[in-house]
Amino acid sequence: MELELIRDNPADQVNPITGEVRILFTDFLLEWLEMTKHNVEMTTYASYAMCIKSCIIPYFKEFRLTLKEVTPKHIQDYYQYELNEKGLSACTVIHRHANIRKALQYAFKVGLIAFNPADRIERPKTTKFVGSIYDANELEALFAVVKNKPIELAVILGAFYGLRRSEIVGLKWDAIDFKRKTLTIKHTVTEVRVDGKAIIVEKDRTKTKSSHRTLPLVEPFEKLLRRLKAEQERNQKVSGKAYCREYLGYIYVNELGERVKPGYITQNFALTLKNHGLKKIRFHDTRHSCASLLYANGVSLKEIQEWLGHSDISTTSNIYTHLDFSSKVASANAIIGVYPS
Repeated sequence: MELELIRDNPADQVNPITGEVRILFTDFLLEWLEMTKHNVEMTTYASYAMCIKSCIIPYFKEFRLTLKEVTPKHIQDYYQYELNEKGLSACTVIHRHANIRKALQYAFKVGLIAFNPADRIERPKTTKFVGSIYDANELEALFAVVKNKPIELAVILGAFYGLRRSEIVGLKWDAIDFKRKTLTIKHTVTEVRVDGKAIIVEKDRTKTKSSHRTLPLVEPFEKLLRRLKAEQERNQKVSGKAYCREYLGYIYVNELGERVKPGYITQNFALTLKNHGLKKIRFHDTRHSCASLLYANGVSLKEIQEWLGHSDISTTSNIYTHLDFSSKVASANAIIGVYPS
């Protein structure tokens, strides 16, 4: 310090009696985030990083609290700030709580703190989210406006088959069995942001074990797939070397063979609804619309659980039982009437 090579004296961070190092709460969160980076999925890490770096640290930074100085009151005040000042939902705040608690639990486990202060707060009460859905007539109108448009494949896979966005983008040609008339959900593609950079995560597995499922390939959708396959082959010939060959195995690609990004579906779907004066819903709500139609046509909750690949569509269903394939065919026939002609 005398030579002005450093600004802060490291000794100031050490307790002269106990010899303990003074760790700021915000610094600890960053250290925990870096440590957990290699122990979780990239999608999970991206969620942790966004929450901690963009939301939690900016709030606590000005207080300069050490890890041991953080009390349940400090954490509770932060939640109230997010709820009252920022106007966030209780559900979002609970996600923040999960991050803080997990990090502090690690600190408690390795002996940095005597107890986990996040265990002594009152979590905000959440209200059950009820998304908007389309009925059969609204779906027919939607199918009509997306006919032969780039978004058509996503809408049909979301509203008829109930696929998640990651499952739609991740659908490959080897998942389609034209002979046995089946399609299998087994590969996903997700887009996450880490430190402002978009990262595409590909997985040869689904969100959960039950999400890996095989569904009937109904005739109208088979025709659409064959049309898309012919278009891809034609585009390859026309584009020549300009055609992207990195994603030849994927179904959802553009004219140059580039795989459609997950964000495109969300943005284009919203614009399609707005431009045609249709009721505003989230793209994920097409999946809920599918479930609603199945239920309205007498399909049981357990069959819907199979069709959508839910791990627990009903809180009363603790044991997951597989249905035979004929029941899935019945599920397909139940809503075939709303499929675009």
